[in-house]
Amino acid sequence: MRLSRGLAALALLVTFISSLHAEFLYKDEVVKNPEFTKQIEAIGTELKAKTGVSLYLVMVRDLDNNQSISDFEKRIASEANSSSVIMTFVELQKEVDILAYPASLYKDFDKAQILSPNATFVGAVASSLIFARSFEEAKELLSHTGGTVLPILGQRTEGADIVKKYSVAMYNGYADTAEQIAASKGQKLKSSAGTESQTFINILRVIFYGTILVALGRYAWRRYFKKKAGLNDQ
Repeated sequence: MRLSRGLAALALLVTFISSLHAEFLYKDEVVKNPEFTKQIEAIGTELKAKTGVSLYLVMVRDLDNNQSISDFEKRIASEANSSSVIMTFVELQKEVDILAYPASLYKDFDKAQILSPNATFVGAVASSLIFARSFEEAKELLSHTGGTVLPILGQRTEGADIVKKYSVAMYNGYADTAEQIAASKGQKLKSSAGTESQTFINILRVIFYGTILVALGRYAWRRYFKKKAGLNDQ
């Protein structure tokens, strides 16, 4: 039984690698949105043509046999024939990572910024006020801003909105990474600056700032009731 599962996993990986060479988005059951696919393919194709770097977006539901996302990416990168950057999203584990191969490509984009849990400095300040339990934790939260993926993935959504959230988050992260790589090579991407792209970015801003307001409101509400309860106990 284990051998059969292993062979099935290997066959799936071979099929996955083959499709990866043919397109920049691995189509699975996470999104299945033709417009999303079109936009990712346009950015990936232009980036490859102008810089020689292949930027792949991998969206899988889960990993097999307790495999880490890092090992999963390394297995994909080992089959690549050219300079590659792989952005991976694992839905059930809510994990996102970016792997560059060769490692020298990390200098062409800011991984920490792209995967920061805070979209803006204002967001980082709010997070430090709400979640930090010490000065060191607050300092750590304030040191990472500009995130274009995790602030969206962290939102609570239901039904069809979950897939929309994934689309917005991964598109923004993919486009951000692509633009940074292009800029490092003295290039500019036309495919990631259109009206459709700006719409995605605007959605990101609305959701993020809405979340900040809600978080601050809840924090103030809890502080109010704690203070009120303390006065009643006196």
